[in-house]
Amino acid sequence: MNAELLSVGTELLLGEILNTNAQYLSTELAKLGISVYYQTTVGDNPTRLTEAVRIALDRSDMVILTGGLGPTADDLTKETVAEYFGLKLVRDERSEQRINDYFARIQAKTVPSNYKQADMPEGCIILDNNNGTAPGGIIEKDGKIAVFLPGPPFEMKAMYEESVYPFLRARCDGQLYSREIQTFGIGESRLEDMLMPIMKNQTDPTIAPYAKESGVMLRLTTMAHTKEEADEKFNPVEEKIKELAGDIIFGYGEEQLQDAVYKLLKEKNLKIATAESCTGGMLGEFLTSVPGISDYYEMGAVTYSNDVKEKLLGVSHDTLVKYGAVSEFTAKEMAKGILENSGADIGIGITGIAGPGGGTQEKPVGLVYVGLADSKGNVIHKELHLAGSRERIRRITVKHALNTARLHIKENY
Repeated sequence: MNAELLSVGTELLLGEILNTNAQYLSTELAKLGISVYYQTTVGDNPTRLTEAVRIALDRSDMVILTGGLGPTADDLTKETVAEYFGLKLVRDERSEQRINDYFARIQAKTVPSNYKQADMPEGCIILDNNNGTAPGGIIEKDGKIAVFLPGPPFEMKAMYEESVYPFLRARCDGQLYSREIQTFGIGESRLEDMLMPIMKNQTDPTIAPYAKESGVMLRLTTMAHTKEEADEKFNPVEEKIKELAGDIIFGYGEEQLQDAVYKLLKEKNLKIATAESCTGGMLGEFLTSVPGISDYYEMGAVTYSNDVKEKLLGVSHDTLVKYGAVSEFTAKEMAKGILENSGADIGIGITGIAGPGGGTQEKPVGLVYVGLADSKGNVIHKELHLAGSRERIRRITVKHALNTARLHIKENY
């Protein structure tokens, strides 16, 4: 089955309202294996709306319309869909009573135009609106389906989940399942090349890479009747991916790098501490966004000036003079200093030039060093050459710091 989404409302064309309905419905229909080939937005104009409905149902099995179900004269969605199918509008007594009950509940008076919303195409499936006054509807006729839903997103989403999803699910042979595998530190083309032995023969499940800010998300997708059936397809493919990709995989679904680090800290019963310069506490912010991290995050320090690097972290004055604040030596001494001050098992030090100013030919904007020291006496560093805005450089630095900690813990504890 394929579908077209038809969003109704002049306010959408004027950019006054962001069309989140189309995004939501596209995502939900994909889960059912329903292909959305077209998305159309049309204003509150009867001629253009009639033409849009005709085109949509000429080229698609189903059209889902959102908006235009209100009580005013320019709300024409039901009227237009009814006319297309040759149906009369008739007053639905139950919808009328629900409108009365709604206004009584909010202690407001109805006006005659409110009852326009209770006029429905004859014979349609009426969808209750438990969050507003405009009911929705489904018309199934002559091999075509038209679904009309209210425009306000909180009303539309609830109606879809309560009424439209069960209707469509019963007409779909299985549904789409996905498994997302998160990677870090590799580009899309390089990862695709790495996985080519699997991807070149992919049929079911399919494997699709999606480039993200500093990594790639792999989405496995299959059609199945149950999650268990989908998992049986996913598991052997995932094992092959893990064999080829190894440690660049850090998580699944919505997991972030800080979640992966937290899991390792908890598993190994380790504590971490951070000393930051150019990232200004962002690493600490990422870590403390994870519930439960308080048992494993000892302390964080923002040591921006050289004086504080010396006094608080014990960074050598000679190191700062000879190599500068932005150097591998300073990053490693920052990591050792925060490790000693905190008594943690892992210490992270970050120093660099986030820009937009402050760079030189020898040390350009985007040059960053991440140092790591551990309780076993290991001290390592990572040199980064990043590009983009100040905010992006800081954010990518933090992700590299988290990944450095993740890999080090896996290899050494």
